[in-house]
Amino acid sequence: MTGEDDRRDTWETFRELVNMTPSTLEEWLATDTSKQAGEHKDGGESTGHASGREIVRILRKKKGELTDADYRHMAKVNGYIRRHAVQRPAGDVSDTRWRHSLMNWGHDPLADGSD
Repeated sequence: MTGEDDRRDTWETFRELVNMTPSTLEEWLATDTSKQAGEHKDGGESTGHASGREIVRILRKKKGELTDADYRHMAKVNGYIRRHAVQRPAGDVSDTRWRHSLMNWGHDPLADGSD
């Protein structure tokens, strides 16, 4: 992150897109469904699941405690959610890998009341 404006924009976007509370996200990440969602490299934890753990850590910090690495991760989260959200499949998405993957990144597309 370079300037204070970039940090502010990243923070505001992150707070808008990440619509799950730390405790709700943590509970979700503990489920088998969460652990199965997303891309798994070498049979290990998915990228999204690992990101979700990092998001919980960031959400529990005070804004003044955030590091450059935190802001970089928030920017990564913002980009992922924006890219993935537009790939919404047709029909009921309640129990889809698409929704589960987004939830690993802290965004529940059903929380906005659209379904």
